Amino acid sequence: MPSTRRGLLFGSTGLAAAAAVLFGARARAARFYEGPVSDHFDGTVFRDPHGAAPKSVTDIVRWWGSRRDKAEWPDWAPSPHVDTPPARVTGTRLRIAYVGHASFLLQTGGHNILIDPVWSERASPFDFAGPKRVNDPGIPFENLPKIDTVLVSHGHYDHLDADTLSRLAADHRPRIVTPLGNDAVMADHDPAIVAEAYDWHDRVALSPEVAVTLVPLRHWSARGLLDRNKTLWAGFVIDTPAGRLYHVSDSGYGDGFRFREARDRYGPFRLAILPIGAYEPRWFMRDQHMNPEEAVQALADCGAELALAHHHGTFKLTDEAIDAPVKDLRAACAAAEIPDERFKVLQPGEAWEL
Repeated sequence: MPSTRRGLLFGSTGLAAAAAVLFGARARAARFYEGPVSDHFDGTVFRDPHGAAPKSVTDIVRWWGSRRDKAEWPDWAPSPHVDTPPARVTGTRLRIAYVGHASFLLQTGGHNILIDPVWSERASPFDFAGPKRVNDPGIPFENLPKIDTVLVSHGHYDHLDADTLSRLAADHRPRIVTPLGNDAVMADHDPAIVAEAYDWHDRVALSPEVAVTLVPLRHWSARGLLDRNKTLWAGFVIDTPAGRLYHVSDSGYGDGFRFREARDRYGPFRLAILPIGAYEPRWFMRDQHMNPEEAVQALADCGAELALAHHHGTFKLTDEAIDAPVKDLRAACAAAEIPDERFKVLQPGEAWEL
């Protein structure tokens, strides 16, 4: 279901959003999607009936004005790993390589999928300000195999990197699958980025052996101050020859409803890919980002055999230390008697084959 009106907006997530407020950045109102009213679309904006509204501009300013406990990150924290993926992975094998933050290369069934690819130096609308990566992408762009499909979960800058999508469109011409409205954002940046936009619970066949279904999460969207929730956000259930995967991009935990819903409607899952970072301060982040303890509970709720962490260690978006997500995850796993090998953590450039 394509979007029918297009507009390129200034905007951001986390720190860059606050910068937009403080520096008076302007964004024009636009409608990225026009379609029928539903339980999560009122004709203008999207909402999660089981979620919470995004924080207000007043809350953003309050957060920025009270950041006495924020941890400092190193300017540079390189990973010792660099991945050179194979051209294809066939049969029932599954290879997943961690690019960094929320970006993965998934190879299975002879099909190559990038999830939320970000190769830019900053997760920001600017090249001179905003969250800056502290390590290189784990796969150099020139080392990528032929990319067949790109999945983009939502419009925040640390997930929808329009410059990277332009490079992929020029060099790989992949099929791009994204939730409603994000196709318009991409096309406004570069008409060569041709994306297909779908609603929650739509299933899309990617190959004879691989398919993806967009599923609800407890989150929100914006690339500016005037476009909140005018594009949809989603997680992905990916059917592969190696089993069914559940990829959660950004999500608050809430009461766990969305994770139990995914289990009941789409399980069982062989692997859940779960975010563990960008969670402090809790009063501000609770409704949009899980902390590691909640990620462990989400694993229990969705019932996956295995879990893989993401959303940590590359971009400083919030107030916790660079190593806090992994340390807190290990403590949460120990408390829940979950062995470390069941909830795996990779560094950029590392790969895991199931």
